[in-house]
Amino acid sequence: MIVLGLETSCDETGAAVVKDGSKILSNVVASSLEFHKKYGGVIPEIASRMQLETIAGITESAIKKAKLNLKDIDLISVTAGPGLVGSLLVGISFAKALALSLDRPILGVNHVYSHFYANFIEGEKIKLPFIALVASGGHTSLFYIRDFDKIETLGSTQDDACGEAFDKVAKILGLGYPGGPVIEKMAKLGNPRKIRFNCSGTKNELDFSFSGIKTAVLYYARGRRLSLKDKQDISASFQEAAIDTLVRKALFACKVKRVNRLVIGGGVAANNLLRKKFYQAGRESHLNCYFPQASFCMDNAAMIAGLGYRLFKKGYRSDLNLTVDLN
Repeated sequence: MIVLGLETSCDETGAAVVKDGSKILSNVVASSLEFHKKYGGVIPEIASRMQLETIAGITESAIKKAKLNLKDIDLISVTAGPGLVGSLLVGISFAKALALSLDRPILGVNHVYSHFYANFIEGEKIKLPFIALVASGGHTSLFYIRDFDKIETLGSTQDDACGEAFDKVAKILGLGYPGGPVIEKMAKLGNPRKIRFNCSGTKNELDFSFSGIKTAVLYYARGRRLSLKDKQDISASFQEAAIDTLVRKALFACKVKRVNRLVIGGGVAANNLLRKKFYQAGRESHLNCYFPQASFCMDNAAMIAGLGYRLFKKGYRSDLNLTVDLN
């Protein structure tokens, strides 16, 4: 089964052609990141305008790279949410136009769920059930996955997402945007035990809170003349505390649900220290930890196509009344 995936939840415009839910025939992504950098974050209007201008060309490129024609597509899978409303509408509207013109079925899928599905793209066959941690710029959540349509939310961020905290700490330190890669780079040269940062506690042990640690960094840096070494130590100390929180809560979720499989996805999953700590903790706790390829941690349409395939096979369909779903 050939599925065309379309992803426009944030600043990327993605189109991918995936066969049978896992074999990638093409995966094309265009980003408007350079236009957002000077603002220190994504500007929704800029993102949606760029997507409106590029989605047709990106889709055409994906079809050509797959060495197929549009008529070869069996299903159109598109991100329905959550994300930026204007951006989502661009992708959904384009997908509905294609579905109508080609007389093909359409299916809207959840962007957050697709991040854990990225592990199934040209990856290992992971047995169900498992715990999934999705950590990105907009979301930090724990799920219990019994099947691709049987998903229980165990916990989520109560304020800032983990990736958002990385961005804000980078801004506090004057390191630029996006924050994840630059914080990781600075942290490699810093002392992670120089400053004691902690994430705030939550009423539900499986929820997350990263606003407090971001504020702690702000107060620590305020009024100081920070040297390069200071910024490296702050980056390392912050990163250590944030990642340790993710590891601790994810392992606790596995213990609560009595499963030994943990799947991690989202942009933060590209962090090398995070991977190292999860693998180490997994060995000590007799858990199998799974990560997607680094390129599939970021927003992409291949994961949208893959999850769409799985849900379509289970009988799920959308129609031309499909619209944005921010839940």
